[in-house]
Amino acid sequence: MQPDTPDVLKKILARKVEEIASACEKESLKALSQRAADASPARGFVNALQGSVDRGSAAVIAEIKKASPSKGVLREQFDPAAIARSYSDGGASCLSVLTDKDFFMGSEENLRLARAACDLPVIRKDFIIDAYQVYEARAMGADCILLIVSALGDAALADLSGLANHLGMDVLIEVHDLQELERALQVNPTLVGINNRNLRTFEVSLNTTIDMLEHIPSGCLTVTESGILDRQDVLQMRDHNVHAFLVGEAFMRADSPGEKLRELFDTTK
Repeated sequence: MQPDTPDVLKKILARKVEEIASACEKESLKALSQRAADASPARGFVNALQGSVDRGSAAVIAEIKKASPSKGVLREQFDPAAIARSYSDGGASCLSVLTDKDFFMGSEENLRLARAACDLPVIRKDFIIDAYQVYEARAMGADCILLIVSALGDAALADLSGLANHLGMDVLIEVHDLQELERALQVNPTLVGINNRNLRTFEVSLNTTIDMLEHIPSGCLTVTESGILDRQDVLQMRDHNVHAFLVGEAFMRADSPGEKLRELFDTTK
C-alpha cells in the first residue's frame, strides 16, 4: 500500500489482508497452486482485445458486477451466466467479473458461472495484493488479473505481474494518473487500464485517458475505464485512437446488457 492511498482503498485493502489470512487457514498455498495447475488452459485475454482492434472494432471488456461502494446495488436481477451470454451475443471481446464480496457483492462463483456460459476470456476484477490471490484467480479459471498501481509497491507490482504471466494469465495494470503510469511502465506491461475516476473525489473525466496517451509506448494496449456512458463518449475515445474499453455501470443498469453494448459500440465499427 502506498503512503497516499485514499481512505476508501485503505479500507478495502485492510479487508483483503483479513480475507487472505482466512483463506490460507482453509487451504494451503501448495494445495491452491496445484488446483491452479490443474485448471483449464487460460484463454488469451490480450489476444482477444487486440484481435478486435486489428479488425477495426472497439474491443469491449464488459463487466459483470452487482454493486459498487459508491453507487450501491446496480442490478437487482443478477444472473452472471445470463449476463455473460448477453455480452457475448452483443459483441464483447472479454468479460470482467467482480469477485470482491464485501464491497461489490461479488464472488468466485460468479466468475466460474460467467466463464462457463460463453467462450470469452475473463479477468478477475478484485484488489490483488498477494501471490495467494493470483493462484486463486487461475484456480477459479481467470484468464487475466487486475493489478491496481495505487494499491501496490513497485516490488509487489513486478512480482505479482510476473507470477500471473508464469501461470499463463494476462495482466491489466490500472493507473489513475501520470505518476502511477510511470510506475506501471517499469514492468513493461502489454495492457494498461486508465481509470478516469479520481479515487479521492470520485469525479470522472475522459480527459484523464486522453492526457496520458502520449506517454504510453507502442506495443502496449490502452484500455479506458469508467465514464463511458453513451455513443459520444465512445466516439471521443476512438477519435483519439483509444479502441479498448472497460464498461460496467452503463451495461448493468440496462434491461439487456448485451443490447446496450451493441447500442453503444456497433455504430463505431
